[in-house]
Amino acid sequence: MKIALIGYGKMGKTIEAIAQHRGHEIVLRIDINSPHLLEKEHLQQADVAIEFTTPETAYHNILKCFAANVPVVCGTTGWLEQLPAVKAQCLEQHQAFLYASNFSVGVNIFFELNRRLAELMAPQGAYNASMVEVHHTQKKDAPSGTAITLAEQILEKLPAKTGWVNETTQDPALLGIVSERTDPAPGTHIIQYDSPIDSITITHTAHSREGFAAGAVTAAEWLKGKKGIFSMKDVLSL
Repeated sequence: MKIALIGYGKMGKTIEAIAQHRGHEIVLRIDINSPHLLEKEHLQQADVAIEFTTPETAYHNILKCFAANVPVVCGTTGWLEQLPAVKAQCLEQHQAFLYASNFSVGVNIFFELNRRLAELMAPQGAYNASMVEVHHTQKKDAPSGTAITLAEQILEKLPAKTGWVNETTQDPALLGIVSERTDPAPGTHIIQYDSPIDSITITHTAHSREGFAAGAVTAAEWLKGKKGIFSMKDVLSL
């Protein structure tokens, strides 16, 4: 498979190593110093593009891939207000798009655990849900995209919660998310339900970027040749 890497920072280079180990070819490496490569004549060399950039550039990058008829796997977070527009363009142009806030197989299983735990806790009014997420200091968004996904799952299943805030809160209607930034910290997400008599906690801790990168390559392998809008639930049959 021929891959275009849009974003060639630490994550892009980890994806490159894993993709090459699996026998794929990196035909484009696009970063802030090579924006001229983000054009149709260059992108069409690739079977699929993997996009890990910034919230300010993701939307533009994805549309460039659609224009070149190249499937896109996107892992950039912090731009989700533009996600409905991307999905509309994908369907209108008959393209392929796969977005995930986190490509780790373990995290996607954790998403399923989180959803199920929230279902179980919904009738238990004595418990209050909260979240802590810990990442490295170079992470550009807070809370993390993974934390937002977890929060949205909890809000969907807990009628008592009507929204989330990126701080601790005493408001029982709000889910408090504490974002900690420290080095080194590839990523930890902690969901906790506290009552006066006990606590229930589930935690996912990443040990390196390799889990995220391997998942992104797996998603790219799966997406090749397809049309439509997908997620890691489709890739992993969850």
